[in-house]
Amino acid sequence: MTLLWLAFALLLLPAAWLLILPLRRAASLEQRQRELEANDDAAAQNVAVYRRRLASLEAARSRGDIDATRFDEDVSELKRALLDDTERLKRAPLKSAGSGKLAIPVVLLLVIVTSVVWYQREGAEGDLVLYHTIEEVRNDPAASLALMLERLEAQADRQPDNPRVWQTLYPLYRDSGAYREAGQAIERVLALEGRSPWWLGELAKMEYFTNEGRLNERILALSREASREAPNLPSAMWFLGVEAFQQDDYQAALGYWRRGLSAADGSPLQEAMRQGVAQAEQRLAPAGQHAIRIRLSLAQTLQTDRLPPSTTVFVVARDSDGKLPPLAIQRLTLAELPASITLDAGDAMSPMASLEDVDQVRLLARVSPSGQAQPQPGDLMGQREGVAVGASDQDPVTLVIDQVIE
Repeated sequence: MTLLWLAFALLLLPAAWLLILPLRRAASLEQRQRELEANDDAAAQNVAVYRRRLASLEAARSRGDIDATRFDEDVSELKRALLDDTERLKRAPLKSAGSGKLAIPVVLLLVIVTSVVWYQREGAEGDLVLYHTIEEVRNDPAASLALMLERLEAQADRQPDNPRVWQTLYPLYRDSGAYREAGQAIERVLALEGRSPWWLGELAKMEYFTNEGRLNERILALSREASREAPNLPSAMWFLGVEAFQQDDYQAALGYWRRGLSAADGSPLQEAMRQGVAQAEQRLAPAGQHAIRIRLSLAQTLQTDRLPPSTTVFVVARDSDGKLPPLAIQRLTLAELPASITLDAGDAMSPMASLEDVDQVRLLARVSPSGQAQPQPGDLMGQREGVAVGASDQDPVTLVIDQVIE
């Protein structure tokens, strides 16, 4: 910063010189002005003109060209003109060459103060500090992501209204898995610079990661807001497409993802949207080739008298290795058991994984008194391994809920 202020001082020197220069010339200018005023014969010339015109009027009256009344009027007008000309020639007395010189340092001081205040309000001093902070960490042999975050967070405390600080912090938080902090950094950027569609899309992604990969209304609201100004924004199109897919509106999902792909050159979501398009197209094709018929029942040995009939029952198909998201899921109630159901591609939770992607699955059924998708102690469960995926007219598979999760 010392070099910066030295540069400012050097820039102010020409301004000071321009303010002082008139004082150096003031004495010679005063002398020339006095000589000019001393040699000025404009008043004498005006009097001479007056006398010539007066003589001309007198001659005209003598010849009888004008009468006495006209002569008096013209003489009065001539006198008024002479008085007006004489009044305009009056000059204020010249001031000395040194008068007003105290105004120069005052003006110079105002220039300096105004320049400093303006720079502190409108300049990029904070950005310069931020740049030096980043360079210091990069040049530190012991530099690390934690050290960079520590230094930048300190800058965020010192200049919370500088959007560049939060824009720099965001990718560091994101890449370190601190999704909540990354979202907070984006919210500061939005508050300081306006609701840019790209930043809204990034905030939707951080909310998605914070929510453990599940959609919620805030993610969808951010995506809709971003899409109003950026109709093809990949992040917004991805989330809106996933929502449509989960609601079995495959045609709408196709529209969102195709629009996102048109602007997704190099985006990390590009491949995901391509797979989503393929899955949605498969859903729109004739169904029934990838399905599992299930006869679901509850073991008589389990005590369910204390559970209300509306208790949620989840039926889930997963890949045998457990590496993919749930391939299909249906929700029933305890009152519906025993039940015969069919899981097919339309029951997929995500366009990234469905029954069309595997030949065998592991079936799980769970009675959830809490209604939560995640297993809880006390839930009732049944499962079956190695179930083949076939056509919808295959024989049903028996699945019995006969265990209690400890």
